[in-house]
Amino acid sequence: MSGTPGSLHIRLLVRVGAVLAAVCAAMALAGVLAQRAYLLDRLDCRVMDAAEHGLARASLRPDDSRDLTFLGVTGHPDGLLAARLDAHGTVTAGAVTGPDAPPRALTPGQGTALRGIAPDGTSHTRTVPGLGTYRVTGLEASGVRVLAGLPLEDVQEMTHRLAVVEAVVAAVGLAVAGCACAVVVRRQLRPLGRVAATAAEVARAPLGRGPLGGLPRVSEADTGPGSEAGQVAAALNRLIDHAEHAQAERRRSEERLRRGEERMRRFLADAGHELRTPLASIVGYAELMNRGTGPVEQTPAWRRVAAESARMTVLVEDLLLLARLDEGRPPPSAEVDLAALVAEAVWQAGAADAEHTWRLALRLDAPALVTGDEPALRKAVANLLANARAHTPPGTTVVAAVESTAARRVVRVRDDGPGVPPHLLATIFDRFTRADASRSRSGPQAAGSGLGLAVVEAIASAHGGHARVRSAPGHTEFTLDLPPTEAAEGEPPVPAEASGLSERR
Repeated sequence: MSGTPGSLHIRLLVRVGAVLAAVCAAMALAGVLAQRAYLLDRLDCRVMDAAEHGLARASLRPDDSRDLTFLGVTGHPDGLLAARLDAHGTVTAGAVTGPDAPPRALTPGQGTALRGIAPDGTSHTRTVPGLGTYRVTGLEASGVRVLAGLPLEDVQEMTHRLAVVEAVVAAVGLAVAGCACAVVVRRQLRPLGRVAATAAEVARAPLGRGPLGGLPRVSEADTGPGSEAGQVAAALNRLIDHAEHAQAERRRSEERLRRGEERMRRFLADAGHELRTPLASIVGYAELMNRGTGPVEQTPAWRRVAAESARMTVLVEDLLLLARLDEGRPPPSAEVDLAALVAEAVWQAGAADAEHTWRLALRLDAPALVTGDEPALRKAVANLLANARAHTPPGTTVVAAVESTAARRVVRVRDDGPGVPPHLLATIFDRFTRADASRSRSGPQAAGSGLGLAVVEAIASAHGGHARVRSAPGHTEFTLDLPPTEAAEGEPPVPAEASGLSERR
């Protein structure tokens, strides 16, 4: 963690240092005041003892208000101040003892400094000119009033020394505590510093243009849930994961949009081309017949116009059906029997094309009932059969199988033709996808528009199912997988005699 001004490291140290300084100052002040109070109390006791001793000696001569003979007794502390007071508190006589010297009388100015002290035993602090600061008290007994005092110099000196010692100790303690706090705070904030460095590196990363993934992460050692820094690191890692996921999703969305635009452009171009061909034929034949010139027979021309019109009608209907399915609206809901529907479609295919072998296979472990749009499902099955007829040579066997279990309804259309080219398998259900020459067609009339299998896949998706293809030379199978109707899920299985294989040539 950087030590720049305003950083968390500096602010923590300043605040912790301020708190420690305040605590040390309070402790030092409390110690000095307690010590001073204790010394003053001891000094007051000594002053009171001296006052009581002086009062006892002065009471022996109560009529002499200037008698200070009690100061002549040995054993008094140096600097003891004693005085006699009158009824008004005025000093009538006073003296102060000295080391190895007789008591020295107080001057009038010094006596004035002691005036007004009541002889009630309370302690007072007075500054006596030429002597310093004294702690004095007065006592009275039987009209005798005395005053005694001792200098505060020792108390003040001891208090000063204690204050100096406390200040030095506090300063040293603050310095040691500050260094320890700096080390501890720096060590504790290192994970947060690594989190900040990771966040700054992520912020510099070009999320909009850079490659997917590869964003830095906070190491697992710094993501422990036991600390706030670990929780922040874990949250940052989750945020980076979400950012990468969002980036990947945006890239996928852009890619889907790009592919969708390409498909739309290709779709419009293919649709225009498919519509232009029959429309050009119709317009050409119509112009020839309107001119009435040339070797143009009316009946074949009208037949060709009708055929091209039918081809264009089928193409437009397929486009409209795909547009409706693309809207995502649910298909009409009705119960449809797939077995009957496929059987009818096989019969119709056999009636329309006698060059192929058409077979129906039923494997029904449950009623083959689905819920959906019967005309759309009929068209999907017809398109699968028409695809097999159009892209396989005569003599090919086409089998339409219906499989029904409790969980699935499957229609399979397989043939033993040449198969689908491998490069078309991935896009065979795309719109306007056509097989190449390796899959022969039965004739020019069978050439489709490339929408048949796209319609199959769209109808399957609209019914909650899907369409698949597997192909190899000699075996091509299209599968239409649909969910069962809810009413049919609990019905008993179809007896074995209901399954079978029929053939139509």
